[in-house]
Amino acid sequence: MKIGIIGSGNIGGTLTRRLTALGHDVKVANSRGPESLRDLEQETGARAVKVEEAVQDAEIVVVTIPEKAVPQLPANLFANAADDVVVVDTGNYYPQRDGRIAAIEDDGLTESAWVARQLGRPVVKAFNNIQARHLLENGLPAGTSGRIALPVAGDDPAGKAKILQLVDDLGFDPVDAGPLAESWRQQPGTPIYGTDLTAAAAREALAAASPERPDELRG
Repeated sequence: MKIGIIGSGNIGGTLTRRLTALGHDVKVANSRGPESLRDLEQETGARAVKVEEAVQDAEIVVVTIPEKAVPQLPANLFANAADDVVVVDTGNYYPQRDGRIAAIEDDGLTESAWVARQLGRPVVKAFNNIQARHLLENGLPAGTSGRIALPVAGDDPAGKAKILQLVDDLGFDPVDAGPLAESWRQQPGTPIYGTDLTAAAAREALAAASPERPDELRG
């Protein structure tokens, strides 16, 4: 598939490495420009591009940047994107880093619903609860005992199905975590966040999550 990745930090760099290794056609961009990505380009075979170019002709676009950087993305970023492009949000809201976002804290928007509002596009929430090193190193073939499960939340069945399959291809058990309105169940401070649970344990953790944001994660 043609995949654009916006962000080259821990998760963005890891997904660039893993997805190119699987044979996908990957373009990667960041706020510093293509020249800052030449080493990653040489290492992986991904194409370093400007942010606007990462979206062009992509089937999947992964937005993997801090929440505070989302409003700074180019206006109308997806204006020329394919109608059926699947946008993945891997982000997590940390008020100490991102500043206080009233729509999340006061209005009750999930983190990814807020991102979708900023982008003007529906998003699928995935890859936000796993450590980057584990995403890089701990994938296992389907059916392997103890395989790590990753939750995927979103509203578009076809788009979500693509990401569920991608999770499986990367070596993790995909768990359908419901609609985007339920994606708070995989946000920071919940039982599944930062864990390496099996599919059965992941479903239990999602069900046990509380919508109340912990005090240390409030601005």
